[in-house]
Amino acid sequence: MKIPACLAALLLAAPFLVAPPLAAPPLVALPPAPDWSWPLRPRPAVLRAFDPPARPWLSGHRGVDLAAVHDGARVISPAAGTVSFVGIVVDRPVITIDHRNGLRSSFEPVASALTAGSSVAEGDVLGYVRTGHCGPAPPCLHWGVRQGDDYVNPLAFVTDLRPSVLLPPLADTG
Repeated sequence: MKIPACLAALLLAAPFLVAPPLAAPPLVALPPAPDWSWPLRPRPAVLRAFDPPARPWLSGHRGVDLAAVHDGARVISPAAGTVSFVGIVVDRPVITIDHRNGLRSSFEPVASALTAGSSVAEGDVLGYVRTGHCGPAPPCLHWGVRQGDDYVNPLAFVTDLRPSVLLPPLADTG
């Protein structure tokens, strides 16, 4: 039996007519699970939210400002880590903690007796809030978190910032 020319051409082209396999969807970084503790007790009010700049050299707010109950309030380590810096930055006392996965958290203004290299557990006292960041009143703590060179929202480590999703009602099965 002889195959018509148009059918033969179609059969020869068939391997090229098959759609290529779909590429895997790109991986989307999910926000971190909120598994750290708040650095102030009781749970503080957020006085100024995270507002990172569009470009690293532009102005913005690279952390959050938290209300302290009083000058001298204890600053608590939100997660285990190692103190990597204690000192003065632009006339304010700062302490920085290296955590796992390339995360670093910094707190200012905080007077601390700890030294670089000290290990801290979650809940350990890092130091004490000093006035100066938010003005004379109310006293506040600036908390910043970096992952590598990128600033990330510290609140993502203590609260669930994922958007709420409304699901359709379940069908009545009975």
